Amino acid sequence: MKTRKSAKADAENKKSLFLLIGLTASLAFTLFFLELKSYEDGPGQLGKMSYDDDDEIAIITNRTPPPPPPPPPPAPPEVIQIVENDLEIEEVEFESTETDESEEIEIIEEVEDAEDEIFNFAVVENKPIFPGCENLATEDEKFMCFNQNIMQHIGKKFEFPELARQMGIQGKVYINFVIEKNGKVSNVTIARGVDKLIDDEAIRVIKLLPKFIPAKQRGKPVRMQYTVPINARLQ
Repeated sequence: MKTRKSAKADAENKKSLFLLIGLTASLAFTLFFLELKSYEDGPGQLGKMSYDDDDEIAIITNRTPPPPPPPPPPAPPEVIQIVENDLEIEEVEFESTETDESEEIEIIEEVEDAEDEIFNFAVVENKPIFPGCENLATEDEKFMCFNQNIMQHIGKKFEFPELARQMGIQGKVYINFVIEKNGKVSNVTIARGVDKLIDDEAIRVIKLLPKFIPAKQRGKPVRMQYTVPINARLQ
């Protein structure tokens, strides 16, 4: 039987050529894609610059200093008044301040009005003492005991007003009061309040404080003012 395929139409002879063309094309596409660059915002984008404008910018202006003020005008010449010699000058008689030994001298003593003076707790020599704290060794321990017992007293006696609880009223009240020379509490006032309901209850509790050993200045009892914060918070 005669073969119908000719040598020119045989693709096997060109197989190596097609293989080389395919490898060359693959390598060319690979190099093209490796060299290809992509930009998010275009090739002209150089990135974003951010800065914080927290610091103040000082603007310095080059200004020439103002010219000096003109010198003050010269003072007018002093007018000299000529007094005639025939003027009569009245003589002034001065009374003698010398005292006779027989004259009685009344000595007036200055009476210091310290009865109503109210001292601050920071300047008194001996601070007031809460009953039961007098046996402690140092003044600092006694004063710490004084503060602790006042806070315990407030915690036990303070009753949160029911109406204030229903209305959601709360806050910190500052109470001023004076410890008198006899140790009793007086002049209870609101230094900084929250609401009348809570303020009135805070005043009531402070008035229930016991009798203190009063503060002393130079060994004598004195009046002393003190401020207590009461933090009325809803649970």
